[in-house]
Amino acid sequence: MTVTLVNPPGLVEVDAYRQVSVASGARLVHIAGQVSWDAEGVTVGEGDLAAQVEQCYLNVGTALAGVGGSFDDVAKLTVHVVDWTPDKMPLLLEGVARAAAQLGVTPMAPGTLLGVAALDVPAHLVEVEAVAVLD
Repeated sequence: MTVTLVNPPGLVEVDAYRQVSVASGARLVHIAGQVSWDAEGVTVGEGDLAAQVEQCYLNVGTALAGVGGSFDDVAKLTVHVVDWTPDKMPLLLEGVARAAAQLGVTPMAPGTLLGVAALDVPAHLVEVEAVAVLD
């Protein structure tokens, strides 16, 4: 495995992700921010944060598979959410859980969650980008 996920002593343990990833491999993969478009460019889940998060994570999974990887290879995730407030966390986690179930993975890589004013089009509520390391 190219990425080992760790919660070092002295840092809080968070259920949704690990604090540190240690990566070793030959190829560094940067995946563009994925929004809730399907393969035809149609927005999935308009107005539904959980559905859009799910589609974003599925798109990241598709991008990873396209270069021979999976969520096991992800060293870092960054999630941008429009008009973020903490009360949206259950919807975000629901979308992640639904995508993880479909992909058969547990996306636990270190992550950064950012609230933003807007994304590329008004219908998009979330965007997820990833960095992975492959052998």
